[in-house]
Amino acid sequence: MSDHRKLIRSTGIISLATFVSRILGLVREAVVAYLFGAGLAADAFFMAFQIPNMLRRLLAEGALSASFIPVFTEYYRNKGERKAWDLSAATICITLIILVLVTILGVVAAPLIVKLVAPGFKAVKNKQELTILLTRIMFPFILCIGLAALFMGILNSLQHFLAPALAPALFNICIIASAVYLAPQFANPVVALAIGVLLGGMVQLLFQLPFLKLKGMKFKLNFNFNQPGLKKIGQLMLPAIFGLAVYEINGFVDRVLASFLPPGSVSYLNYGNRLVQFPLGLFGIALGTAILPTLSRQAADGDLDSLKNTFSMGLRLVLFVSTPAMIGLMVLGEPIIQLLFQRGEFGYSATVASAQALFCYSVGLCAYAAVKVIVPVFYSLQDTKTPVKISIIAMTANIFLNLILMGPLKHAGLALATALSSMINAGCLIFTLRKRLGRLGGRIILVSFGRIALASAVMGVLCWQMLHYFTFMNQPLWGKVGILGGCIAGGAGAFLLVSHWLGSEELWLLKQGLSSTRQKQ
Repeated sequence: MSDHRKLIRSTGIISLATFVSRILGLVREAVVAYLFGAGLAADAFFMAFQIPNMLRRLLAEGALSASFIPVFTEYYRNKGERKAWDLSAATICITLIILVLVTILGVVAAPLIVKLVAPGFKAVKNKQELTILLTRIMFPFILCIGLAALFMGILNSLQHFLAPALAPALFNICIIASAVYLAPQFANPVVALAIGVLLGGMVQLLFQLPFLKLKGMKFKLNFNFNQPGLKKIGQLMLPAIFGLAVYEINGFVDRVLASFLPPGSVSYLNYGNRLVQFPLGLFGIALGTAILPTLSRQAADGDLDSLKNTFSMGLRLVLFVSTPAMIGLMVLGEPIIQLLFQRGEFGYSATVASAQALFCYSVGLCAYAAVKVIVPVFYSLQDTKTPVKISIIAMTANIFLNLILMGPLKHAGLALATALSSMINAGCLIFTLRKRLGRLGGRIILVSFGRIALASAVMGVLCWQMLHYFTFMNQPLWGKVGILGGCIAGGAGAFLLVSHWLGSEELWLLKQGLSSTRQKQ
């Protein structure tokens, strides 16, 4: 099977598992919205969860995976399986030590951390104190999820994608169960959500252990931290941490500014971002996850022509999926939020405000997805410094745009600033990559994007017409489900038909990849 078909098959496996996880994630958000709305308790939980979650992305999943996978792949292909497993054991030990120290520090310093990340919460009675409590309960999550992320990196390097992709679904189940069954047992029900986060992290970690054993991993302690491979991981990880730190600073600035906006602003941004993350995770992050091991293998073999071809194909595929998703969210955003979240404490005003955030986040969906494919090319070449330099430019632009847009647009301005700065990030990354590797098939990519944009425009017009023809707002629940489902199905059908009529190569590649997946099954 060609690299392209293998990559699409792997992406399909990840996407299917991610779909399950994201559906459960939406159920999770609907349950939280129903029980807690967009008020004090929800703001406190989302803010408290962002703190250990930020460290997870910073120290674990992002930087560690980006630095570990290329080095582990190089060891496995060039130095043998035994040395690769020795390297993984040493990496697990040093990661465990670091994460234990970070967890202890986080629990102790929770009051200071909350005051730094949410200074506006002090003005609301009990809001800051509740956020501190929830932060302390959830901080050990970083220990569990950090090790789980390392296990994910090992499995992905060995071309096993299903178990790591399914693990987040179990995380969402834990939070849903905690909200439904544990919340009534607490004087302050939101504490049950924090316990659910911690349980979910533990389940994600334990779920992957049997699959690692099947791949041949021997669970042993290895405190030999003087290995060249471990040093290389550290050297690559440091700039990767700085790069992700820039991304997190963007989010930190957004949340700090949102804490000064009217109550509910943090929650509106969270709900809007959650829906943008659905298509992004379904294919953008899935393809980025699947493509890094392939790019790392091609880079280790010195096959730069194949690497460039893989990148070009990956970027075209991610645009093929993210562009219609972007138009769909912009057109159908308010009905989607109304159907998913508008019940209980979550009223129509919260729906409108969340839809505004969703619309503005959606503007940058193609850029978010493109970055997920571009950055792994640098990582596969064991270059984690260049994305850092470019992300600093994007961060500066984001802060500048935040300050300009938050006045007239409130929370929606913060979301729009994020979208615009992501476009700057993607553009600078592609420009730099072309200077380094030469031609990347830019003409083919632009022609492909023109076809995708035309098909997406037809889809968007059809969805808008259907939505208003059937007067969505005046329908009962099942009527809304039918109308929204019809809009999505009709829009998707129109996009695929126009793409087929225009001779889209990406549609053919996806068909071939799905065919190979069915054959393997």
